[in-house]
Amino acid sequence: MPKVTKEQIAEWKAKHGEVYKLAIEDKECYLREPDRKTLSYATSVGQKDPMKFNEIMLSACWLGGDEDIKTRDSYFLAASSKLAELIQVKEATLEKL
Repeated sequence: MPKVTKEQIAEWKAKHGEVYKLAIEDKECYLREPDRKTLSYATSVGQKDPMKFNEIMLSACWLGGDEDIKTRDSYFLAASSKLAELIQVKEATLEKL
């Protein structure tokens, strides 16, 4: 994979918002936050096959990086342990008036 530049990261941020770098040993990839459609699909499929949840999330949020993270089990499993951190939930309050 060609080295990802600051310009590429800036382009991704402009298009997708937050960008994350996931590093596993000598491999790395870049991910965006999942949208509601992705979360909904991944969650519904993941109820029957939890590993499929991770596959959907990694594929849908993938911006670029070393394909071994998607294809080699040891890297995929390491990535899987971090994918839930992509889901950012803001604090909300509810006030009865």
